[in-house]
Amino acid sequence: MKILDHLEEWVIAFLMGGATLIIFLSVLHRYGTGLPIPYVQDFLLSLHFEWAQELAIIMFVWMAKFGAAYGVRMGVHVGVDVLVRRLPTAWRRNTTLVALLCGMLFTGIIGSLGLRFIWENGMHYAFFSRLGMNVDGVPEGPTTPDLEWPTWFVYSVVPLGSYLMCFRFIQVTWIFLRTGELPHQDEAHVEGLDDEDDEMFAALEPVTPLSAGGAR
Repeated sequence: MKILDHLEEWVIAFLMGGATLIIFLSVLHRYGTGLPIPYVQDFLLSLHFEWAQELAIIMFVWMAKFGAAYGVRMGVHVGVDVLVRRLPTAWRRNTTLVALLCGMLFTGIIGSLGLRFIWENGMHYAFFSRLGMNVDGVPEGPTTPDLEWPTWFVYSVVPLGSYLMCFRFIQVTWIFLRTGELPHQDEAHVEGLDDEDDEMFAALEPVTPLSAGGAR
């Protein structure tokens, strides 16, 4: 399970960092081509960044889908629980379970519909052709305008992200049934920072008023 958690975090970080870097380079290229610098301007004009915007959008969409699953695991999704907190303990538990089950059902349905969509959108053609099967009459499916990637591959984030999110709801539900606790993220807590502060203050020797007076 730890491997999946780390992989999820690394994928989100890679998508976020990669999309930011692509946009940054694209903006530099756009402004650099307008500078009348000999040789440099010609070199920049020879580079083609038409694909940068499309790739950045795809990466941000993938980041959002996997980030939603990460949010379920870490308990950082926005929720209104004022009414739930005012309910009796038994009702509060049942209401939370219903909410988690609804999340599991919704993400499972979206994942299944997304899988059917990409299968009919060209995934079956790629799958059959890879296996060497007859693909006569099977539509190959469209491609993206700039990158010319198969759209079924781009849209595959819908079933992947939704099924991962469904798995996270199942994981949270199982933990809640065992412990009665839900994941919660403390916005004021920075991982590793509190430990460093504790070690720093522990290393300092306390100064009493008597010793302070003697120092004067």
